[in-house]
Amino acid sequence: MSGLAIALAVLGGLAGSVQVAVMGRFGERVGVLEALAFSTAIQLVLSAFVVLAARGGIGGLRHVGSTPAWMWIGGLMGFTVVGSITFAQPRIGATAVIGILIAGQLVMGAVIDRFGWFGVEQIGISPYRALGVVLLGIGAALSLVR
Repeated sequence: MSGLAIALAVLGGLAGSVQVAVMGRFGERVGVLEALAFSTAIQLVLSAFVVLAARGGIGGLRHVGSTPAWMWIGGLMGFTVVGSITFAQPRIGATAVIGILIAGQLVMGAVIDRFGWFGVEQIGISPYRALGVVLLGIGAALSLVR
């Protein structure tokens, strides 16, 4: 399964880069908020179709109301990511947006691991991990230079 997980992570990374470029252009054409709303609607329709097809019904969605509300933050984070990239791409370019996005994700990931937030395994920030975060931050800053 780890091979599939790696392949899906790579696919997600590739899709995310395409999404940055496309959403930036789409936001310029129809408006940032309108592009965000339309993209979210497309995701809802596709996700509902996949759940219905794969589960033969609503699957685990019937249990959403019994989960802690903090777990719903993923939807807010997705909204934030898509809204941010839609606004930022035309202004600073796809490379800078992706570099900064990844650097931000790595910093937050290290903090989440360090403190074990959201129920994840607690993993310390080793010197190598800290160096990786710093180097990626430098790379993200350099991506702003045209």
